[in-house]
Amino acid sequence: MYTPETRWLDDAEAAAWMQLISTTMWLPSALDTQLQRDAGISHVEYGVLSALSTAENRTMRLSELGRMANSTLSRLSKVVNRLSDQGWVKRRPDPEDGRSTLATLTDEGLEKVVATAPSHVDRVRDLVFDQLTRAEVKQLGAIFAKVSAAVGPEGACAQKAK
Repeated sequence: MYTPETRWLDDAEAAAWMQLISTTMWLPSALDTQLQRDAGISHVEYGVLSALSTAENRTMRLSELGRMANSTLSRLSKVVNRLSDQGWVKRRPDPEDGRSTLATLTDEGLEKVVATAPSHVDRVRDLVFDQLTRAEVKQLGAIFAKVSAAVGPEGACAQKAK
């Protein structure tokens, strides 16, 4: 709804916004295509495997994984089930909190991440970092740190859950 207080985007902001929206639509699809072709897994599945590979003891609570992935527990549970069927992830009750479930990356899952990472990183480089100068990479990191803080799990997403 229009109000006199609306702070409309100026031309530069509108142009930047359109580029951001375009990137957020096309980049995940391009990465998903590469991962499906080269590794037979989705971008979401790779994200779960990758997150677990860097977690302490390669284990995380499903609720924390879901928060990181901006995913419902139901959707994440289906992803973890698929990964479990492949032998890459094991799930078990959290001994410290019986209401929570832990996901642990198996040795086979770690092998999958290690095998998948090189071609995935090549594609990320190809699509993003090879397009930028070193200074632009630093700027991109700083810019998205601010945007992520505003919209991520502690920002707007947390506010809408209240």
